[in-house]
Amino acid sequence: MAGPSHYIMPRAEFDKPVKILIVVSPYYKDIADNLVAGAQSEIEAAGGTHEVVEVPGALEIPTAIGIAERMSNYDGYVALGCVIRGETTHYDTVCNDSSRAIQLQGLQGLCIGNGILTVENRKQAEVRADPQDQNKGGGAAAAALHLIALARKWGNAGKGVGFTSQLLAKGGDTV
Repeated sequence: MAGPSHYIMPRAEFDKPVKILIVVSPYYKDIADNLVAGAQSEIEAAGGTHEVVEVPGALEIPTAIGIAERMSNYDGYVALGCVIRGETTHYDTVCNDSSRAIQLQGLQGLCIGNGILTVENRKQAEVRADPQDQNKGGGAAAAALHLIALARKWGNAGKGVGFTSQLLAKGGDTV
């Protein structure tokens, strides 16, 4: 039985290419590989480039994104992994803390698509990760791309009342 249908926004479009870092926890390697394949396909379809880095678990994904944001030049990020409910409350900690950290990074202005699956069992994960089924990796990449498009749109608005931002010290434009 198919689930309810939902609206999917048209693919984001760019004048200048985007560079995205995909941060993945390959704890469940086959699921992670499918998530990455879906994300790569979506980024490439939008004309973007990507790099992939692996971290041990879902809790390390936001930390890696934070390091990359401080030390490199990515336009956005895709967080990918899978947390399957086990017998202890560790599941709740990993799900809540990784999601909360990514949300806080987003509120600070990072363009992140969160594709960390939080599921009850392996079958749910397989269906969600499959690029030919729910393609949650592709969906996370699409989310990051849409946020990058918004950031570029608003970042080029030329707003300002004579103040300069921290970017000026780094050789950026005034705002």
